[in-house]
Amino acid sequence: MNLIFDGPTDGPVFLFTHGAGAPLNSNFMEAVTQGLASKGIRVIRFNFPYMQQRVDTGTRRPPERAPKLIAQLASVIKSIDQPMVIGGKSMGGRMATLIASESWEVNHHIKAIACLGFPFHPAAKPQQLRTAHFPLIKQPVLIIQGDRDKLGSRPEVESYQLPSSIKWHWLADGDHDFKPRVKSGFNQQQHIASAIDALAEFIFISHENSLTT
Repeated sequence: MNLIFDGPTDGPVFLFTHGAGAPLNSNFMEAVTQGLASKGIRVIRFNFPYMQQRVDTGTRRPPERAPKLIAQLASVIKSIDQPMVIGGKSMGGRMATLIASESWEVNHHIKAIACLGFPFHPAAKPQQLRTAHFPLIKQPVLIIQGDRDKLGSRPEVESYQLPSSIKWHWLADGDHDFKPRVKSGFNQQQHIASAIDALAEFIFISHENSLTT
């Protein structure tokens, strides 16, 4: 898997993984990446193999099953071989939390996890929760979520009784891509900027804490 690097070589590392339906260079991924890089963070991106095949051939295919994606993520972490925050958009963030909740030889490199639009359940299937693994995660977790995300709205998420250690950054009226309705008085660019600020602060704090432990 080819890695794409942005930001200063000496910045704290954020391994930023894409969601299920869009590659590493989607508008959302690019906006967040460049925002973080401008703040001094070393952002590393890659396409999971199923997505790279889609990019290469133009043939749409679904993601592989979670165990394969987790193993692929582990191989990337191993190749980087240094302390890092891992996370991603939607599915990418979910894979980051799953690998941290399991026993992998690379887990000592994972200092924190950051999720942007976590898919707490499949679309239109709120009963199929993807939350059982959260209590097994030992690292700090930040979740940036839109209030009306259809894969986990604020009222839904607040009923889940997730670990109190999770840090939250809620985006008013935001959807799964952080886009609010016009009547909210906000826009997607503002929400992405807010997400970048919260994410950058979390990455720097996590990096500093990793140097003292």
